[in-house]
Amino acid sequence: MGARENIQLRMYLVLVLLGVLPVFIAGRLIWIYVTDSAELGDAGERQASAAVPIPAMRGSIYDREGRALVVNTANYQLAIDPTVEGFTSDIADSFFDKLSQLTGRPAGDFRRAVSSRSSPKYAVLTRNLAEEQKERLETWGVPGLVLTPAYSRRYNHGASVAHVLGHVGSDGQGLDGLELQYNAHLQGTAGQRMFQRDRLGRIRADVDGAVVEPHDGENLVLTLDLVLQSILHEELAAGVEATGATWGTAIAMNPFDGAILGMANVPTYDPNRAHLFGEAARRNRAITDRVEPGSTFKLVTAVAAVEQGAIALTDSIETGNGFAIVDGRPLHDIHGYGTITFAEAIAKSSNIAIGKTATRLDRGVFYQYARNMGFGQRTWVDLPGEVDGFLKKPRAWSGTSQTSISIGYEVDVTPIQILSAYSALANGGVLVKPYVVAERRDIEGRLLWKAEPDSIRRAFSRKTAKALLPAFEDVVETGTARYAHIEGLRIAGKTGTARVLVDGSYDDQLHRVSYVGFFPADKPEVAILLMLAEPKKRGDSGVITAPIFQRIARRWVGSKPDLAEQLVAVTYPPREEVRYAPQVVGLPAAIAATRMISAGFAVRETDDDHLFRTVGEQSPAPGETAFSGTRATLRTAEADTAYAVSRMPDLAGLSLRQAVRWLDALGVTIRIEGDGMVVSQSPAAGQPLPSVAVVRCR
Repeated sequence: MGARENIQLRMYLVLVLLGVLPVFIAGRLIWIYVTDSAELGDAGERQASAAVPIPAMRGSIYDREGRALVVNTANYQLAIDPTVEGFTSDIADSFFDKLSQLTGRPAGDFRRAVSSRSSPKYAVLTRNLAEEQKERLETWGVPGLVLTPAYSRRYNHGASVAHVLGHVGSDGQGLDGLELQYNAHLQGTAGQRMFQRDRLGRIRADVDGAVVEPHDGENLVLTLDLVLQSILHEELAAGVEATGATWGTAIAMNPFDGAILGMANVPTYDPNRAHLFGEAARRNRAITDRVEPGSTFKLVTAVAAVEQGAIALTDSIETGNGFAIVDGRPLHDIHGYGTITFAEAIAKSSNIAIGKTATRLDRGVFYQYARNMGFGQRTWVDLPGEVDGFLKKPRAWSGTSQTSISIGYEVDVTPIQILSAYSALANGGVLVKPYVVAERRDIEGRLLWKAEPDSIRRAFSRKTAKALLPAFEDVVETGTARYAHIEGLRIAGKTGTARVLVDGSYDDQLHRVSYVGFFPADKPEVAILLMLAEPKKRGDSGVITAPIFQRIARRWVGSKPDLAEQLVAVTYPPREEVRYAPQVVGLPAAIAATRMISAGFAVRETDDDHLFRTVGEQSPAPGETAFSGTRATLRTAEADTAYAVSRMPDLAGLSLRQAVRWLDALGVTIRIEGDGMVVSQSPAAGQPLPSVAVVRCR
């Protein structure tokens, strides 16, 4: 084939291809139209539109009585489509002027926002409009307005409930506390508003665009009682400040069902401005801190020994002069108690007696009682960050471990574990699961879920709990927690003082003090734990934490009429008989008040700091007559004369508790013979104040 024919052939092939290609393309288009038109149409619509989320309103949180603890404040973003039909220049001028009056911003700002908008149609005019401003805007009937809601969180009671509630981040997601634990229920489901997208990808407002409304989050109703919560926080904060403690924590719980009635920590933080506070302030030490508990752990030894028949409460134990070596471990008592009963060992918190008792128990049995009472494991309270604590298995114990653990060393616990164990003593031996959220409700108040109180296990028998209860009441009446006593109210509990471990050794100058108790002891309504770390004030837990418990209990009882009546019945006798006022000038205020009450008079409340200042003035005067129930006023001497008693007071006729409190306040070491009312004393009344006194009772 020649060159000419070759060129012609190629031309024919090209022409054929050029003729066939349009036919092929047309066929392909027809095929796509028939088979994929619906899918491609949807894709085109998706590319030409955009969905902007509408945030859901986060659920609120309420206390058990319906008091709002956490609520939302709504604010709105205002945008406008100035190209919408009806948005004339006259309407625009009037609208910008009214918006200026509503927001306090110049009308020119809004005109510039419209004229310089980046989107052909969409212009954002202002943000953070309040609900009232939004409602006024809606009455103006201006076309083209787009109002988009946003919500911010407000914690009504700030720092007092911070560690329970937690807080949210800038994106509205829970970061701590219940806000984190129940985030999935609180946050709801966001809605969306559809907008148009132009060929350059810019979003344009579509006033008539489809809107999917958000589904608001659920509300939480807590077991917390705001009254008790406020009392806990106030008294704990005052106690931490007064004693110079590094930190403090307090928990209140219904011992029968595990409902947390209050939980507070100091230092604390403001969840409305959480970003300004460090980790230490945001830490919920009630559930996150592992500590050696000291003497509050003696409950485990007492329960195990009594239930296993290793000892009876009336059995005697020799404690000597306050020092002994038990199984190779040196043990100390604050005083030399000599021979005491096991019940007295609990009341006086004798390390020697408790340590000796523990050696009578099998290691495995002792360990199992500790486990049964919840130690070494979480309580599973519905709050984030709870730790297990630490309880060594018997195979890891040294020769002195059982003795150490029996008095609260070589074991790490959390404050809520201690409270749970004492709640078991209060309710008859059942370990219950603590919980904070009682109900979840929708935005209209309909019940969605209700907590069912749950018992974990029976830790010990009801018989054992009943047998031990009087001994733990004696802790308050005659033992280490006398400053927790409230006349007319039966209180049971236990003090705990533990040295702090620093760099592998115990620092004798650093202590952690605690008190856990419940009341009324015969029918408990609330169990409360207090713990303070490294207080600078000298003294053990009975001097530091027991008075804080007493102040909390007094205020709490005041909010419970059925309990308050018990105190009123003791403090305010009925007005029916003529009474003679006794001579109380020169007595400590606490003793003077008791004598006045015994004589039939009511006495004004005396501040705890003044309890043992001597009375300088009284009304009615000594020998004056008045009807029973008349209020007496006792005025104490000035602060600089407090405790300025240099002679032995007359203790005859006082209860042992009153005598002990008086002599304690005067710095006199007491030796007690017998029990009941004081019948004699040595030295005699009027003698120079001794360093040691003997009080005989019957």
